[in-house]
Amino acid sequence: MKKTVYLGMIADIMHPGLISIIKEGCKYGNLVIGLLTDKAIATHKRLPYLSYEQRKTVVESINGVSQVVPQDEWSYVPNLLKYKPDYIIHGDDWVEGPEKYLRSEVIEVMKSIGGQVIEVPYTRGITSSGLAKELNSLGVTPEARMKTLRRLITAKPIVRILESHCGLTGLIIEHTSINVDGCVKEFDGMWSSSLTDSTSKGKPDIEAVDLTTRLHDLNDTLEVTTKPVIFDGDTGGKIEHFTFTVRTLERLGISAVIIEDKVGLKQNSLFGTDAVQTQDTIDGFCNKIRAGKAAQVTRDFMIIARIESLIAGKSVDDALERAFAYVEAGADGIMIHSKNKDGVDIKSFCERFREKNDHTPIVAVPTTYNQYTEKELATWGINIVIYANHMLRSAYPAMVNCAKSILEHDRCKEASEEYCMPVKEILNLIPGTKQK
Repeated sequence: MKKTVYLGMIADIMHPGLISIIKEGCKYGNLVIGLLTDKAIATHKRLPYLSYEQRKTVVESINGVSQVVPQDEWSYVPNLLKYKPDYIIHGDDWVEGPEKYLRSEVIEVMKSIGGQVIEVPYTRGITSSGLAKELNSLGVTPEARMKTLRRLITAKPIVRILESHCGLTGLIIEHTSINVDGCVKEFDGMWSSSLTDSTSKGKPDIEAVDLTTRLHDLNDTLEVTTKPVIFDGDTGGKIEHFTFTVRTLERLGISAVIIEDKVGLKQNSLFGTDAVQTQDTIDGFCNKIRAGKAAQVTRDFMIIARIESLIAGKSVDDALERAFAYVEAGADGIMIHSKNKDGVDIKSFCERFREKNDHTPIVAVPTTYNQYTEKELATWGINIVIYANHMLRSAYPAMVNCAKSILEHDRCKEASEEYCMPVKEILNLIPGTKQK
């Protein structure tokens, strides 16, 4: 009986190195590809460009591949114990570096099942990560960007979104990452906030900045990023106007719009009952949701209903009644908001909502109850966390301090040293600034 060889891979971008290791694996027996699922990948690095099914179709077509099976975890151990291959093959790049622990696990498991580990020289000068970086530099189509949010919700315990109000903040969100215990942590997408859009223009957060102006500025971000965008649609305006908003956002490749169930002059929710907060009727807001869903062209675009009951001083029961009605009307997700600092009302809402609905995404904006970690919010049933205004709020104090320093010292030396990045760095910050 021919022996079996196991090869785990992502296979998002096929390159000569991957083909080489596939050919080598075929020499030892029937090659079984453990294809990492989106869920397995998303907890450790960026979501792949192609879906699992798309990647599976590609790999199955490669000569020599006998079988493709899902690998649902980053670790190889569960699949090795399940399929008990005679060999596992891997590049020697895991001898050192962040995947060293995976190698140790594999060696131990293969020894226990009587198998053998085959390590082949890693193809130098070419990597999937490097190729992905090159692809990112080329940009993304609106359709591809739009689809990503739904895939992220399915793949990750919680989707991490950060506010962006200009191209520069978009670039920060696109490229900022840290390595924690071998896992790459980064932001999954951007929040186009009406508050920060207004504030950055020196205007009040009362929908004073029209949609056309906001979209013109948002285009600066879309031009230099590839990650999905969630758009703050405030109240959505009149139903007749909202339908055009949906089509415009969808055409630009925006993944979702969040609209709040309030009427009248927009007042920021964090004012709570200190300002007039008038909710729409359930029927009235449901009609707006239905109109928006009827207007969209694709199945990928999402309309998320933001519930203001807790902001307006109403009960969790009221919020739940509205949530179930909005989902029934076609809402693709629910955002629940509160200005309370303990987060108890948010937790109660989420847990009770999940008792009857285990699939509709819940969005939270923990601006006031910021003591909870993403892992804790995920246990409540929350799928998306939005850090809604932190880029602008962090920039403003630095700019004020810089301005005061110049006034205080009659020069910019101190300000430059304490608050400013070097001129050389800002000149090289954006690719293409210096022409060779």
